[in-house]
Amino acid sequence: MSALLQVRGLSQHYGQRVGCEDVSFDLHPGELLCVVGESGSGKSTLLNTVAAQLAPSAGSVRYRQRNGAWLELGTLSEADRRRLAREEWGFVTQNPRDGLRLNVSAGANVAERLMALGMRNYSQLRGIARSWLERVEIDAARIDDAPTGFSGGMQQRLQIARTLVTQPRLVFMDEPTAGLDVSVQARILDLLRRLVNELGLAAVMVTHDLAVARLLAARTMVMQGGRVVETGLTDQILDDPQHPYTQLLVSSVLTT
Repeated sequence: MSALLQVRGLSQHYGQRVGCEDVSFDLHPGELLCVVGESGSGKSTLLNTVAAQLAPSAGSVRYRQRNGAWLELGTLSEADRRRLAREEWGFVTQNPRDGLRLNVSAGANVAERLMALGMRNYSQLRGIARSWLERVEIDAARIDDAPTGFSGGMQQRLQIARTLVTQPRLVFMDEPTAGLDVSVQARILDLLRRLVNELGLAAVMVTHDLAVARLLAARTMVMQGGRVVETGLTDQILDDPQHPYTQLLVSSVLTT
C-alpha cells in the first residue's frame, strides 16, 4: 500500500535550540503512529512541523492527496493548508479550548465541520451531531449547550467528535487523552482505535503515556532531546526496549 505521508530528514530549530532533528518515517492509510517521550523531547514540535503548522528548518514532508497527487508541505500555501485542514485532515489539540468554538453550541461545533464540506440539511446535520455526541459519551440532551458549560474532559471528547465527524484521511493528535476523565479514558481510546480501522484514516499521536501507545499504536517512535532514539513495533519496543532511554521509560511505568 502506498504511503500517505513521507517524512525525510525533518529538522526544526529555534535559534540554537533543537526542536527536532533528522526525523524520517512513512505513514500508511489505516496506521496509527505514536510518538512517545517526556516533556521537552521534541514530540510536539515534530507533530506541529509535520502538520504544516511550522515551517521546517530542514528536510521534507510529503502528503498524498485523495487524487493521488503528492504535496510538499514545507512550501504549502496558506490556502492549500486551510483546504487540507478542512477537507482531508483533523487536529486534536491537548487543550480542547484551542480546538473548539466556545461561543456556539456543542451540536454546532460538530455540524459546522460538515457544513464546511457543503452539507446544508439541518435535520441531517443535527442527527449526525447527536450521534457523535453519544459516541464520545456526551449526553445528546446537551446538544444545544455551549462548551463553556462542559468539564475539561467533556470539552476534549467534544473536540474529538468535531475532528472525526468528517472522516479525515489524516489526524494529528497532541496528548488527546490528557484532559479526559479517567472513568471514560479507556472507552475513548478504544473509540479512536476502532475509528482508525473503520474509517481507514491514518494518525500521528504524541503522548508521554506508554500505556496509550500500547493500546492504540502498532508502531511507536521514542524521542529524546529532539531525536528519535528508537522506533519499531510497539509491543516489541515496550517488551524488549533496546535504547537506555526507552528502557528507563518502560521501567518507570512498570514500577509506578
